[in-house]
Amino acid sequence: MWKSIRYKEWIKTRWFVMLYAFLGLSVVAYMFLIVHRNFKFTDASSYWYELIFMGASYFSILKFVPLAGGLVLSLAQYFPEIVNKRIKLSFHLPVNENRVLMMMMLYGTISLLLIYTIILGAFWGISCIYFPSDIYMRAIISVAPWFLAGFAAYYLTALIVLEPVWKYRLGYFIVAIVFNTMYFKASDAGAYAPVNIWLGFLVTISSVSLLFSGYRFRKGEM
Repeated sequence: MWKSIRYKEWIKTRWFVMLYAFLGLSVVAYMFLIVHRNFKFTDASSYWYELIFMGASYFSILKFVPLAGGLVLSLAQYFPEIVNKRIKLSFHLPVNENRVLMMMMLYGTISLLLIYTIILGAFWGISCIYFPSDIYMRAIISVAPWFLAGFAAYYLTALIVLEPVWKYRLGYFIVAIVFNTMYFKASDAGAYAPVNIWLGFLVTISSVSLLFSGYRFRKGEM
């Protein structure tokens, strides 16, 4: 059954997954073109000083890339399912309905995890070329909440899309905005280190919210 669900979800989202991975890597490439230019016209030690002591950032362009990915993947995956209530066909499969939803969510989570790993791997690898460990480790800590926000956006968008009642959709939308603002608080590089694990825990909790809207959708609540 997992293979069938995985294939169905891949058919729906394959172009987005490939395009988003390409765009994410393109943003990283553009970011380091700017870094390379700064190194070309500025002494390396001066540039490092600005990053460490003056609050400058070389990775701010990456800020909303993970959020956009989680949002659009969720729409690409779940919106087609509510058109003419196609998801109800999946609920008629000889398997528990919650299990179907969990497998769909697992596919999306793994897809995002793979793409984020590729983007973060490129970001970390190239950062190692230009910066000492003190700078790029702070950078990794600082961008981690943005990638966690991408997962949160994926789960909460699915919650909103599958919700059959528009007034509840609006309420979930407001909650989703407030929830995601926690991941974008302005701070010094590396300041999120003490709370990243708790932000990840909150994302894990948000993942189960999909089951609630899925239950209401398949029961036809209006």
